[in-house]
Amino acid sequence: MSGDLGNSYNIDIWGLLIALGMVAVAAIISELMHMGIGKTLMWSSCRALVQLCAMGFIIGYVIRSNNVWMVFSLMAVMLVAAVQIVMSRARGIPKGLAGPIFLSLVITMLLMLALVTELIVRPHPWYAPQLVVPLTGMLLGNTVSALAVGLSRFYESMEERRDEVDMMLALGATAWESARPSIISSIRLGLLPTTASLASSGIVTIPGMMAGQVIAGGDPLNAAKYQFVVFGAIAALTLLADGLIMAMVYRTCFTTDDQYQTPKAR
Repeated sequence: MSGDLGNSYNIDIWGLLIALGMVAVAAIISELMHMGIGKTLMWSSCRALVQLCAMGFIIGYVIRSNNVWMVFSLMAVMLVAAVQIVMSRARGIPKGLAGPIFLSLVITMLLMLALVTELIVRPHPWYAPQLVVPLTGMLLGNTVSALAVGLSRFYESMEERRDEVDMMLALGATAWESARPSIISSIRLGLLPTTASLASSGIVTIPGMMAGQVIAGGDPLNAAKYQFVVFGAIAALTLLADGLIMAMVYRTCFTTDDQYQTPKAR
């Protein structure tokens, strides 16, 4: 098959096996070097292959059905899974944050999806599965990492600044004013991967969504436009989600009398 614009290149079972074989070679090399990550690398790759293929079948079925309730049901499952991933990745966070994390993801995700679908892409129908489902996955994938990093950094920073926080509280500062430097630090850290991707896209790298559309036979310029829209949505969603979750959880570092609360007491 030629590489003319509009053609797509399908991957057969042998292609998947070869790709898995490349990972196996890397895993073997890591074992020979006693790096201790060979089994984890191989297991993660096999799990990713199964999960991606399963999601491919599910998305295909949802697109063919073109049913709004199936679209929202799949989004709900993805949101619940995202909350679990954030809770498992974030370090040093108190228990009971699943509710605030879920709420922040739902609010910000629905807002970003509404803006992208209704003001930018304007698909017909408005819940077009081939747009909404992949977009939800891309937005959640980046936001989950940002939230996990941001939450970990916030509680770590609050503990590092314990004496400073106590001094600020003693001088009459509110809990919010005392926690604000840690909140800003956590949001900045969560945004770093997104800003780095924005800075290098188109010069150093061709991002995944754009590359995927081009390989599938899409117009490169249109693929670039979609990629920029996704990056813009990710940046806005990350900032909003991080800011919202911090506004909901910063009080966990303080008692009802606005005194700093140690991690064991939370």
